Amino acid sequence: MIEIEEMTGPLWAFLGDRGRDSRNRSVRDILLLSDDDLERVHDYIQWLFPLPSRSLAQPDAPVLNEREIAAIRSDATCQQHLREATERMARFYETNHSWLVPNDHNHLRITRIVRSLHILADDDAARGFLQRILILHRNAGEPVHPTNVAYWRDALND
Repeated sequence: MIEIEEMTGPLWAFLGDRGRDSRNRSVRDILLLSDDDLERVHDYIQWLFPLPSRSLAQPDAPVLNEREIAAIRSDATCQQHLREATERMARFYETNHSWLVPNDHNHLRITRIVRSLHILADDDAARGFLQRILILHRNAGEPVHPTNVAYWRDALND
């Protein structure tokens, strides 16, 4: 008998709270990480906000395919977890301002989040998250390098 995860993929199973990531964490476990852990741990973002391209930072993380994209887009539980993950990361950036510098690893995470939401949720979700980030950036005096901000904006078009 074929397992459901094998039919639809590990990312669908993870986001639907039917599977675990490579470190045996559930989506709920990751959503409950402290801000310090969100900053310090580097292998969760590829699971919360997956992409159809391999991560250079975490090359062993699973990659989305068309079947899994369709499954996640049509799964209400996956969509709810994407909304919760988006809100959790937005709150993280609102309360932790160490990323408001010219270059930081969080800038790559922001690009990933926008691109993943564009692919898996909808443009409104991606734009809403990006607007929150851009407001924080503007209020901090626009410290992020313009090239990084351009990557964030371009992620809406990928």
